Amino acid sequence: MEHITLYRKYRPKGFEEVAGETEIITTIKNSLKENRISHAYLFTGPRGVGKTTTARLIAKGLNCMENGVTDNPCNKCQNCLDIDKGNFIDLNEIDAASNRGIDEIRALKDKINYQPVKGRKKVYIIDEVHMLTKEAFNALLKTLEEPPSHVVFILATTEPDKILDTIISRCQRYDFTFFSLIEMSKRLLEIAELENITIDKESLKLIYEKSGGSIRDGIST
Repeated sequence: MEHITLYRKYRPKGFEEVAGETEIITTIKNSLKENRISHAYLFTGPRGVGKTTTARLIAKGLNCMENGVTDNPCNKCQNCLDIDKGNFIDLNEIDAASNRGIDEIRALKDKINYQPVKGRKKVYIIDEVHMLTKEAFNALLKTLEEPPSHVVFILATTEPDKILDTIISRCQRYDFTFFSLIEMSKRLLEIAELENITIDKESLKLIYEKSGGSIRDGIST
């Protein structure tokens, strides 16, 4: 049996399960409700605070077969299930730390013109986007200037100051922050209950201090 880390096991399957970042989540949910999604997003903030998780939920909201474009994906249709498992063909996650060159971005530019295979939109999540080389950044910029209507880009970074202003200006930007003790404690208590673990306030405080406000690190601890 495959061992799944607690963080992966309890990764939010819907927007209502996301802890913290209430304003960001509300804004994104409203844009999905109204089907007014931007062609490019920039998610900034420290590691382990939900940037990639939120990006995947957007992909789910755009491609749910049961509820259409929605802020409430069904989590039962094949597209929703495939996104949860990480094998949805129209969701592409690129780690810029290891795919940082011009060739990778050129290959991406070639692929984006093809229509989605199973969904309404192709979603490209580029993690740690600040790691791209200058040439790759320039190639990405051209792609962001005139993206096909069936493509959504979500760029994530822990170091927004390293990203070109021209890229930032073409994205809708959301700044994620560390979790508060109250926000993290609430989520950890929910998980503890599901796992039949008893946890006291003092332990929650220690976990919070050790995690530095990162929900991923908190759940792992």
